[in-house]
Amino acid sequence: MAIGSFNSPASQMPTAEINMTPLVDVMLVLLIIFIITAPLMTHQVKVDLPKAASTPTPEKPLTLQVSITGENIVYVGNDTVDREGLEQKFRDAVAQDANIEMHLKADRATRYEAVAETMSAARRAGLTKIGFVTQPGAESH
Repeated sequence: MAIGSFNSPASQMPTAEINMTPLVDVMLVLLIIFIITAPLMTHQVKVDLPKAASTPTPEKPLTLQVSITGENIVYVGNDTVDREGLEQKFRDAVAQDANIEMHLKADRATRYEAVAETMSAARRAGLTKIGFVTQPGAESH
């Protein structure tokens, strides 16, 4: 459909218009579908549950505290561990609990190599959950 002026019929240009009728039709069909299916999604079975006074026991996963000092000394808990015994220490922890989490604390002056070796040993031992522990501080931008 073209809209033009009455002045010059030779220079009339068609204008592009968006036909809203198909869009409205699609929206109405979707609305009807949602109106019909919405009650089906909230179907619930009425059950009279018994009352009990108990609190759930939150199960905290076992954590393995690993610290690396500025001198690259590795501590597992409070025990100093050398690089050769580190993987075996991690294997023993995984054998005790397969879902154990490792919390890694590294000093600011720690070399990246020491952190990478510790994480690599943990990964080889089967530790899958490794988290870094940091101190909250002011953001610097």
